[in-house]
Amino acid sequence: MTDSDPPCRSSWGNGTTRADTARAGTAQPGIVQRDTALPDAVLVAASLDEPERFAVLFDRHAPTIHQYVARRLGRDAADDVTAETFLTAFRIRARYDSGLAGVRPWLHGIAAKLISRHRREEVKALKLLARTGRDPVAETWTDSADDRVTAQAASRPLAKALAALSEGDRHALLLFAWADFSYQEIAEALDIPVGTVRSRLNRARRKLRVTAGPYRPFGESDEIAGAAGAAGTAVPPLEPHVSEGDPA
Repeated sequence: MTDSDPPCRSSWGNGTTRADTARAGTAQPGIVQRDTALPDAVLVAASLDEPERFAVLFDRHAPTIHQYVARRLGRDAADDVTAETFLTAFRIRARYDSGLAGVRPWLHGIAAKLISRHRREEVKALKLLARTGRDPVAETWTDSADDRVTAQAASRPLAKALAALSEGDRHALLLFAWADFSYQEIAEALDIPVGTVRSRLNRARRKLRVTAGPYRPFGESDEIAGAAGAAGTAVPPLEPHVSEGDPA
């Protein structure tokens, strides 16, 4: 692998290899075995001199990125966006700040920028789901077959609520809910101050309360009821002191 080559092959969470657009070769078994226990930041730094070592990061994090993007855009788009996320990360790895909380926010931040290119498609799909209750993207909101009936029942108000959010608020909310990021990690992923993260999440929570209507999107545990709870769309506690005037 040369410094201009993309990361190596891997498999997404569903076990299907999606290598063609994101590989130029496969890391040697000895490298994989040697690097498995190394921290992400060490691997990024090492890959500057030995580019093939970036392959371990690809194998380690691609399934998580793919799952997150699939929830946002569907599985087909997730294949391309995940591949491009790692191609971009590989090319700009020299700019990675090892002082960040970890490599996951960096990768999700790249993915968020790529998801933004699909903003119209995402909002269109959410609005369609809100009107009809049918959309394949919503099938990725829960991996539990037992939760699917409940998820389908409440997915329409959830989709309507998500579609009504600004792009910035939706990024912050779904990184919190679906990537399980802390406020600091969201700030690093989106390259915004923590105070702006708090503002966006607070604003999103208020809007979701209104838009989701009779489904009461927030219960005692601050989870969106029904499908949202099953889908893991937990929302942080409302913070009345946070200014709503921060930029979206």
